[in-house]
Amino acid sequence: MKPSHIAAALVVSGLATPAFALNILLSNDDGFTAANVRALYTRLKAAGHDVIVSAPCQDQSGKGASVNFLTPLTPLAKDCRGGTVKAGAAAVGTDPAIADISYVDGTPVMATMYGLDVLAPARWGKAPDLLISGPNEGQNLGSIVNSSGTVSNAIFAASRGIPAIAVSADTNTKDNAALADEAAVLTVRFVNALLAKRGSGAIMPAGTAINVNFPKFDAGGSARVQWVFGRFGSYTAMAPRFVADLSKDPISTGYGVKYPYPGVTFRLNNTPSAADANSESALNAKGYATVTTMQVGYEARPQAQQWLRLRLKDLLAQ
Repeated sequence: MKPSHIAAALVVSGLATPAFALNILLSNDDGFTAANVRALYTRLKAAGHDVIVSAPCQDQSGKGASVNFLTPLTPLAKDCRGGTVKAGAAAVGTDPAIADISYVDGTPVMATMYGLDVLAPARWGKAPDLLISGPNEGQNLGSIVNSSGTVSNAIFAASRGIPAIAVSADTNTKDNAALADEAAVLTVRFVNALLAKRGSGAIMPAGTAINVNFPKFDAGGSARVQWVFGRFGSYTAMAPRFVADLSKDPISTGYGVKYPYPGVTFRLNNTPSAADANSESALNAKGYATVTTMQVGYEARPQAQQWLRLRLKDLLAQ
């Protein structure tokens, strides 16, 4: 077969050409046995990329960017999610069936660090070309990203200068192989689009990362998903809140949490303001896959910096 025919066959089959092949590290916050991360691993490998996974042993959703500093990781006190790795096993190890998939008995960012600091150098002798966190079992939109391990993984990698994407799907993808595969196909499509006009340049600007959220779809519905550019905004469809008694909260009781103790639950916000009509949470609720740019750290925009400099000019030395 002629080279041009081979390239055409790769395009038709959805595989990446050698020029687009990347070394990719996958992580998440749902655990290394989650259907979503495994489906994405399979799809990226089929697309010609070299892929390894480093994800938490347990479901670590909502842990944000937390890290257990200077804490030895001792043998497992209980089975990992899914039971494929049992209590008593090493706190860091590989999946018994797939050597490319590793687990860490720690937070999401700790698992990402293991991938960056141990697995990637051993595999490639350098950092990965791309970090993809997810797809998460539930969207990460608006202010909820502050507690998201999925998003924190991407921001941490970006702080190391590594191009990073956080990807989230609906909760209906949990333990659903068919929907997980559709989310994986969408993710590979996004990666291909990101690389299509790359040329010899960087995958994305330094100090930035991307937050991608798929809308809820049923089997076969991902083919109709449309993509839009979004922004975080201030609207979040499910806003976290603390309550004095979880047994009196309709959201927590709906999830089967009926204990009369304080805790964190959610408040449903059904209608965004006009100013937030183009926020990612509002657009996602309309059925769009949203793409939002992120930056490393908390530095404000130039105009906000200038406002503070002027406000404190009598205090600041320079």
